[in-house]
Amino acid sequence: MAPEMKVHLLESGTMEADLTWLLLKPGRVIKTRADKDAPRAWGKVPTHAVLIDHPDGKILWDTGVPRNWQQHWAPTGFDEFFPVLDDPEGDSGFLDASLKQMELTPDDIDILVLSHLHFDHAANAKMFDNGKTRIMTSQAELDGVATITGYSQGAHIPDDFKGLDIAAITGDDEIVPGVSVIQTPGHTWGTMSLRLDLPNDGTKIFTSDAVYLEDSYGPPAVGAAIVWNNLAWLESVEKLRRIQQETGAEMIFGHDEEQAKGLKWAPEDFYS
Repeated sequence: MAPEMKVHLLESGTMEADLTWLLLKPGRVIKTRADKDAPRAWGKVPTHAVLIDHPDGKILWDTGVPRNWQQHWAPTGFDEFFPVLDDPEGDSGFLDASLKQMELTPDDIDILVLSHLHFDHAANAKMFDNGKTRIMTSQAELDGVATITGYSQGAHIPDDFKGLDIAAITGDDEIVPGVSVIQTPGHTWGTMSLRLDLPNDGTKIFTSDAVYLEDSYGPPAVGAAIVWNNLAWLESVEKLRRIQQETGAEMIFGHDEEQAKGLKWAPEDFYS
């Protein structure tokens, strides 16, 4: 039987972007010549973290975007492509504020699992460099970022995670009972998805950037601009589809603005 746990979906920053970054789909984003002068498809790109209150401890999945995104991302140029919607009052929208709403601090987190190390998923990882929180990501991701020289490579900024003691996960693995990671590379070297087997709400799969949007999932799966290996990405999407078919899982996609409107968000609601 699945263990009792509460799963809280946390806001961790909302970007904006030309949606062509996320979905290469004719008729939805790519224009015909009749519409060549029409505005590009520009929309919100929400991020989320997942807080799992488990009998074995508090587990956090991903950390979202940083408050200092403009300065931190400027050397990459991505600050112009993915501006973050700032909260002028500073009390909502970012991970630190979401944890505070749950009456938690980073020191209260026992395990932090990073789906991958891009700047919109691992940017706040150093908040958890406290001597208590165990930080984890995939071995393939650690091997990949070890090859980076300079300030950044694509959407990886080593300063986000450099110097942290990060444990490596190899293969699909159960972190604690009912909480598992699924290796879903393609977006990056070692992108992972999160599987939660809940006693009341059933199986949930948080895809992270293995699948950006419901429209990306298909079938058929539809690619995006930021993909390290297209074949590996497609194989990962089909792997997730097989697991969904076997379990009846609800798929919660990495950056889907429309889906986000219907999800249960902390602090008011939770999954169990």
